[in-house]
Amino acid sequence: MKLPIYMDNHSTTPCDPRVVDAMLPYFTEKFGNSASRNHSFGWEAEEGVDTARKQIAKLINADSKEIVFTSGATESNNLALKGVAEMYREKGDHIITSSTEHRAVIDPAKSLEKKGVKVTYLSVDKTGTVNPDDVRNAITDKTILISIMLANNEIGTINPIKEIGKIAKEKGVLFHCDATQGVGKIPVNVQELGVDLMSFSAHKIYGPKGIGALYVRRRAPRVRLVPMLDGGGHERGMRSGTLPVPLIVGFGKAAELCEQEMATESVRMMALRDRLKAGIMGAMEEVYLNGHPTERLPGNLNISFAYVEGEALLMGVKEIALSSGSACTSATLEPSYVLRALGVGSDLAHSSIRFGIGRFTTEEEVDYTIDRMLKAVNHLREMSPLYEMAKEGIDLSTVEWAAH
Repeated sequence: MKLPIYMDNHSTTPCDPRVVDAMLPYFTEKFGNSASRNHSFGWEAEEGVDTARKQIAKLINADSKEIVFTSGATESNNLALKGVAEMYREKGDHIITSSTEHRAVIDPAKSLEKKGVKVTYLSVDKTGTVNPDDVRNAITDKTILISIMLANNEIGTINPIKEIGKIAKEKGVLFHCDATQGVGKIPVNVQELGVDLMSFSAHKIYGPKGIGALYVRRRAPRVRLVPMLDGGGHERGMRSGTLPVPLIVGFGKAAELCEQEMATESVRMMALRDRLKAGIMGAMEEVYLNGHPTERLPGNLNISFAYVEGEALLMGVKEIALSSGSACTSATLEPSYVLRALGVGSDLAHSSIRFGIGRFTTEEEVDYTIDRMLKAVNHLREMSPLYEMAKEGIDLSTVEWAAH
């Protein structure tokens, strides 16, 4: 086993060597512009893009013509929310989303609010699940879009997307799903889920960074979007710009590998996750699981360690790559808004650690992580006067702290 150990696979994943092999020829030999229609270099590049589009479409059971390439899921989310808001503004000005969405959905929603769009942010239950009845009750005659994530990036909870999709169809409202964490890890079928728009990214599924996709339904209903980037009319006019052929080829290969290996891979990852959970939670008191106990991503484990500061814990296990909160908000000192939405108190929210198990994680690495976490938590608790008081049976909520 080599150190450091990577346990942050929700943040990003390493490129699978088979993906790198598929990409390499497109940097040097097959380097053409896929929009160059009058010579073999362009045709070769276009063929690579077409193949990738089919591989990606197959993974989510879509038509390859419904895949629009973007720079990543953040751009896909922006294109979905802003593109729909502008295209359908004659029809209505109301969007429904949830309070635990990734910032890449919440921030575009906030930006649209400044332009007069009304946004409803649904709360979640204590497992982080959106209730389909809440979605139904929030719909008005002005609602043009529902945007609910497939699986949460911090706590791994999987939402009842199929039920929400049925409600959206019944009410004639477009349904967008940020499926960045779910695609490639759990089965995703856009037809069964009743999704009209879906965002996802290559770098979460062992593909390259800098390439993502937005699934845009073509029929029943045909979804139309106002583009955010103009020029050239690439990607059926929805996203102009020369296509990054090597990245697209890598994305396609990554999708193909997920499609072939997901069934066995998820069983293996779940076993490693459960081993990690049992090793930590079975050996220690005052540790709490965040998220849904069963309806969660196979590689996700999010635990709060009472009486320990999350950042201090991360510093204590520097040879293991972990995160507290999500990678995109870890620059802030605010406790995780996702955990706060679950009703977790700020002290426990500050003590949460997210473990992300992936394709290349080994049993040996899991056992090492268990051992290091137990030692680090015990060491920090030994230094904590709060832990000592709690052990003595003092109710910390009743203590009157002296003001400085």
